[in-house]
Amino acid sequence: MARRTTKQPLPDDFEEHILDTDIRDEMQSSFLEYAYSVIYSRALPDARDGLKPVQRRILYTMDDMSLRPDRGHVKSARVVGEVMGRLHPHGDGAIYDALVRMAQSWSMRLPTVDGHGNFGSPDDSPAAMRYTECRMAPAAVAMTASIDEDTVDFKPNYDSREMEPVVLPAAIPHLLVNGSAGIAVGMATNIAPHNLVEVVQALKHLITHPKATTDDLMRFVPGPDLPTGGKIVGLDGIKDAYESGRGTFRMRATARVESVTARRKGIVVTELPYGVGTERVMEQIKKLVLAKKLQGIADIKDLSDREHGLRLVIEVKNGFVPEAILEQLYRQTALEDSFGINAVALVDGQPRTLGLKQMLEVFLGHRFEVVRRRSTHRRKKAADRLHLVDGLLVAILDIDEVIQVIRGSDNAAAAKERLISVFDLSEVQADYILDMPLRRLTKFSKIELEKEKSELERTIEYLDAILADEKLLRKVVSDELTEVAKEHGTPRRTVLLASAGTTVTAASATPLEVADDPCFALLSSSGLLARTTSASAPGHGEGRANHDVVTSAVRTTARGEVGVLTNRGRLLKVGVLDMPELPDSANDPNLQGGLPLSEVLSLDNGERALALTSLPTDGPGLALGTRDGIVKRVNPEVLGRDEWEVIGLKDGDEVVGAVELTTGEEELCFISTDAQLLHFGASGVRPQGRAGGGMAGIKLGAGQTVAFFGAFDPADAVVVTASGSSTALPGTEAGAVKVTPFSEYPGKGRATGGVRSHRFLKGEDTLVAAWAGPGPARASASSGAPIDLPAADGRRDGSGVPAPQPIAAIASPVAAQVATQAANQAGGSAAAPSVEEPGDATLPVEG
Repeated sequence: MARRTTKQPLPDDFEEHILDTDIRDEMQSSFLEYAYSVIYSRALPDARDGLKPVQRRILYTMDDMSLRPDRGHVKSARVVGEVMGRLHPHGDGAIYDALVRMAQSWSMRLPTVDGHGNFGSPDDSPAAMRYTECRMAPAAVAMTASIDEDTVDFKPNYDSREMEPVVLPAAIPHLLVNGSAGIAVGMATNIAPHNLVEVVQALKHLITHPKATTDDLMRFVPGPDLPTGGKIVGLDGIKDAYESGRGTFRMRATARVESVTARRKGIVVTELPYGVGTERVMEQIKKLVLAKKLQGIADIKDLSDREHGLRLVIEVKNGFVPEAILEQLYRQTALEDSFGINAVALVDGQPRTLGLKQMLEVFLGHRFEVVRRRSTHRRKKAADRLHLVDGLLVAILDIDEVIQVIRGSDNAAAAKERLISVFDLSEVQADYILDMPLRRLTKFSKIELEKEKSELERTIEYLDAILADEKLLRKVVSDELTEVAKEHGTPRRTVLLASAGTTVTAASATPLEVADDPCFALLSSSGLLARTTSASAPGHGEGRANHDVVTSAVRTTARGEVGVLTNRGRLLKVGVLDMPELPDSANDPNLQGGLPLSEVLSLDNGERALALTSLPTDGPGLALGTRDGIVKRVNPEVLGRDEWEVIGLKDGDEVVGAVELTTGEEELCFISTDAQLLHFGASGVRPQGRAGGGMAGIKLGAGQTVAFFGAFDPADAVVVTASGSSTALPGTEAGAVKVTPFSEYPGKGRATGGVRSHRFLKGEDTLVAAWAGPGPARASASSGAPIDLPAADGRRDGSGVPAPQPIAAIASPVAAQVATQAANQAGGSAAAPSVEEPGDATLPVEG
């Protein structure tokens, strides 16, 4: 029953004031205030740190709570409560949704929150915040680093009781790396994620070349790199987006046709477009099948798990062509989806549509300001400390008089005044001396203080140089970006296809629009395939990315086939049409958008690709070297199968090197793990058929194996050996590197032990890397960083110089050009080793 209320009478002195307001003016002003609030406080990211206010407040709060990667996880509800109570006066649901997205690896290319528990999936929502736990990811630490060094401005929070940062220092270009999506009033933003290593390369190029064009920057950032991988079909929309801030591209799932049962083929989807879940695709396929708009599908299963990742299997009925059904799936389901880029972000408080160069320039401007303010702050702290150290040194020089002055004073104030007058100290220095324990005033402390003074003076000098020299400031920013890429960078996941059509295999009908023009087929160290658009050999310059190393290049045609040689002695055919084309202007081949080898070949566990071959039917054939020291020349012949063995291997043996010979007069070279080098002419090895097991190449010592096998022209060749310990953990060998002219090693007969190429120092007992070929040579670490090698020298005593870090790959800047020239002269092709220009970086070459 409702309670009856009585209206209280108004006081006698009450005066009524009625204000007439035009409803249109009131609606207009109120709506504008609401629109501004949504634009600036919710929906749009700041172009400097790439974060929306709620994301910035989450990271700042977690940093303030010391939830760092080396600490334990805490309940997500605790973080949400802190953010809501201190900085973000909105619903806890919105805060938790933002936190969850920052922890999802399929939403963020570089997650900034390390989540523990059920954080959902592309189809399912996460568990409640009282069940999940979180902490900062390593990338979040880079976003908040040096925030306590006066690097950014702070503003009052919603109730003016606390201060919050206007922007984070952001050592990571978050806006491009993780993208952004938001809907404001009258405007929206949608930015695709990108690869951190590629973005950093573009930033470093822009630092040294401020007038670089969009085309120049696209050499480093060829397109988005989506967290879920997949393929991007058609690059015209991407270029439009990079130039104007608006553009559209199509995303396509990664799928291949394989035998799912003994008698039935199927379509296996391993990667989906960005933002698409398996349940959505399955529901669409089921509706199309029930509506009889899609025929030929027998069953669909989701076999995804933690061990193998995404695996959606679509079984095809017998009598239907799987490739044709896949094309229908691309057209009618979310296996192919579009992404519209609308790069709107806040610049100086104003929403602006930004192209690629503008986004990079805004971030660089922010980093310059952060480093400048950080240097000013650190210089002030160092100067203040130096002032105190100077006072301490004055006191220590006459410690007895200091003690006498203090003891003879009536109180602390009098002691302070006498210290200032007697020793000519400042008030700060006098206070510090009075507060300091007597045990610090020792002879040992004087040594420490003098050392600290010299260090502080050097620090101040360095910081002054940064603040005075714009070039040094830019170099500091560039070096910090390099460290960020090295620590947080990952290989590209998304394949870029320039053609808007579908990838066609050589076994299917050859498309009429594709001419059988001469080209080069390329294989990178990360297992990517691509082809050039012309018969000219590709160059190898500074445009190559860290993980984009060409390990093999063979001459072929666009409608032809090439073979892939593996360490198991198998040769598998691959259609060149399967490989994406490199742009015509690709003087520096960029295989970042190449086709992964795993999409066209099924390799066994532990099997890896060594080189490509043009499947010659005449000529000198192939040269193979195995781990047990066997050498074989394979007779060229016409082979009709898709795969076959080119050498009969014994149990435990494997191929370590495979080269397609061009003249038959090359020098074959073995290097064993005990540093024995043997080389002899290829003409001394009798060619054999595919079933042959080869013949003795090098005589190995007990327990030793072959570390390198190759074939090359001995002119201007060098030998690079790197020693280490066989008992050290991989990547931790502290060894020595040696570079020697190949001419220093005399040739020996086949099946002999060769000559010593490297003398082991104390603690070394094996070669961890070896290579021989046309010099000069360059080396790289497993991280892709280039390693400088010593100059080629005589054999001397056989020892090397200490290596700065473990070597993972060795290459020659001229090897590809030499191989190409030999191929042109012979009318054939040659496998090109990985190529390394000074200053470039490479990943380890498999094998």
